[in-house]
Amino acid sequence: MKNTFTNFEEYFLLFPKDVQTKLEALRKTVHAQTPELEEYVGYQMPAFRYKKKPLVYFAAYKNHIGFYPLPEAIIHFESHFKERKYKFSKGAVQFPLTENLPLDLIEKMVQFRMMEIYQKKS
Repeated sequence: MKNTFTNFEEYFLLFPKDVQTKLEALRKTVHAQTPELEEYVGYQMPAFRYKKKPLVYFAAYKNHIGFYPLPEAIIHFESHFKERKYKFSKGAVQFPLTENLPLDLIEKMVQFRMMEIYQKKS
């Protein structure tokens, strides 16, 4: 049976303490970008909205944290992923649990997505 949750806290409790710490750091990093964020659960993952639009999603797995900033951000930051040897795909990047989260890179991707959303509303 698949685990279900209704908020970030319930989701975080599904994982060991060390993973919970990384998830909380990611959450704080995203929140630090603007007070205008809304937390929600999307596709059974913790997610954020900005100006009522999906901003980013994230999820923990056995060996990594998946970060889903949508395809344009992946394309924009592809060279950073290659430089740091992160696995990535069309809409996601994987941050190994054996390494510190690249909070600087996460911050930049969130800012990129916010600008995308802002420009589309204009």
